Amino acid sequence: MNAIKILIVDDERYSRQELAHLLSQFQSIKVIGETDSGEAAVVKALQLQPDVVFLDVEMPRMNGMEAAKALLELKKPPLIVFATAYPEFAAEAFRYEAVDYLLKPYDEEQLHQTVQRLTKLVNVSFKEEEIPLKKSRLSVEIDGDIHYLDPNDILYIYRDDKVSRIVGKNGEYEVKMALKELESRLSSHSFFRIHKGYLVNLQYVRRLTPWFNGAYQLELEGVKEKLSVSRNYVKPLRTRLEL
Repeated sequence: MNAIKILIVDDERYSRQELAHLLSQFQSIKVIGETDSGEAAVVKALQLQPDVVFLDVEMPRMNGMEAAKALLELKKPPLIVFATAYPEFAAEAFRYEAVDYLLKPYDEEQLHQTVQRLTKLVNVSFKEEEIPLKKSRLSVEIDGDIHYLDPNDILYIYRDDKVSRIVGKNGEYEVKMALKELESRLSSHSFFRIHKGYLVNLQYVRRLTPWFNGAYQLELEGVKEKLSVSRNYVKPLRTRLEL
């Protein structure tokens, strides 16, 4: 059985050490990293590709809820387990598809149940990943006809009111699919969300320019207009792009 890769995020060092120690007692678990902030959690998740992130809620700057939202928008989002001293955030936590909500000080029996739940969920994921991906094209329906688009020819996709617009080398296509569905279908290709309404093909990125309030503007090959990169996506984007 593959070990479940865990990233621990907590601004208190002793809390991270305690949780890492408790998790080390499970053979199915491997703690692959720790960090002390929400911003660093997103960057570490991109670098380490954990299966699960154990996430504190109350942290300076980007708190746990904000970090969970950013993590769920990654190309390969990890499972989320909140581990905190604050019971009042439990209801909100499950809006972010949390697998569990652990309270400090940790109850070992509850942690055992959490690990059992994670083992079932992650093993299903492992089995799905073992199925080889076939080379395929993105199918879109336009005026009743089915068009098959090569993902490598797509420059970017954006949401425009109730439709999504696919901007490609050979033209622009209007489809009714949600951006999240398109992102999921293109998950095996080099697409990255730079804004809640924009998905870009990283193959065509040419320049990233500071704009204002921590946001950036992105230039793509073959595209005249500059695209806005939201502040929360800048660090993960640079991590994906840079050596």
